[in-house]
Amino acid sequence: MMTQKIGSIALFLTGLFTTISASPVRGDDLPGQLWVYIGSYTGENSTGVYVSRLDLKTGALAPAEAAAITKNPSFLAIHPNQKFLYSISEVSDTDGKPTGGVSAYALDRKTGKLTLLNQQSSGGAGPCHINIDKTGKTALVANYSGGSVAALPIAADGSLKPAASIVQHAGSSINPDRQKEPHAHSINVDSQSKFVFAADLGIDKVLVYRLDAAKALLTPNDPPSVGVTPGAGPRHFTLLPGERFAYVINEIGNTITAFRYDSQKGTLTTIQEISTIPEGYKETTHTAEVVAHPSGKFVYGSNRGHDSIAIFAVDAATGQLTAKGHHSTGGQTPRNFAIDPSGTFLLAENQGSNSIVVLRIDPKTGALSETGHKLEVGSPVCVRMVPVAK
Repeated sequence: MMTQKIGSIALFLTGLFTTISASPVRGDDLPGQLWVYIGSYTGENSTGVYVSRLDLKTGALAPAEAAAITKNPSFLAIHPNQKFLYSISEVSDTDGKPTGGVSAYALDRKTGKLTLLNQQSSGGAGPCHINIDKTGKTALVANYSGGSVAALPIAADGSLKPAASIVQHAGSSINPDRQKEPHAHSINVDSQSKFVFAADLGIDKVLVYRLDAAKALLTPNDPPSVGVTPGAGPRHFTLLPGERFAYVINEIGNTITAFRYDSQKGTLTTIQEISTIPEGYKETTHTAEVVAHPSGKFVYGSNRGHDSIAIFAVDAATGQLTAKGHHSTGGQTPRNFAIDPSGTFLLAENQGSNSIVVLRIDPKTGALSETGHKLEVGSPVCVRMVPVAK
């Protein structure tokens, strides 16, 4: 059974993080431009969070520059008021034990500058995903190695308080190499900040929690979870606009599971499972990200190995998906990808080839096409966007 721990977590040493003090990108604040913040795995090619600008007329990306120096800020989240950015980091505490960190930054929409506010523990080892609830009061974190999820209160100034809720997952599944224990791989929240969804690769479940955003408290829903095909390995999750349907992408099984969603009860009912790879493909490949188009007409998933974006049309009445083909990401190991708010461009991050490729979306068919725009950046893992302020 799951156990819930309520309490604070030790504050992280501020010396583990550094913020670039100068504005990373400058230029005229033109209409139709977005700041693009890029999370990465740090090492030889990367030092932390990067920032670029996307031109919504052409799809061009400005050269990426460092915005914050920090270790392995693989996933990012933007506060609903667009004044703050949050990142997770995998760091070590003073005893050398693996643990996780969460950082809060002030975000200047005129300059793109990030200013470090503070850091807190993620409440478990190996954090891999972060989201902010729609009220802006709670940061939600999934800890992959630790198999837990946590909720951290957000102060009025955007800084993070110690975790108020930590829920430890329990169990296993059928894959002895990947599923001996829980591995919380993502955490998402509905538009009403009532329910939270945690896809756990290790136990083949999407766990559902009720959220008290004002207190940053998580409690298991009734029922507390929905299962997927044993061995599938649920990784990331998305709600379709309108929130009648939801989708989880399964890393090990290379599939997407579709659900009917009851927004009043927080329940998920399985309606379909569909492959993300072409029929007959036999090489090693694993899925990564699933994203719904802002129109609600299409769902996209990334394949690492096949190195493609799988394209699906959504049946508006049933929520079922129909495969519409694949498009190369123009690089290796596509992890997270993002669609700009207008639904015009898809930004595919190729971790293995240190690039972000911009693809244009056909609004009628969902098909992807080349724009010719490519950004070189070290080990990109996550993209988040916010409008450039005038």
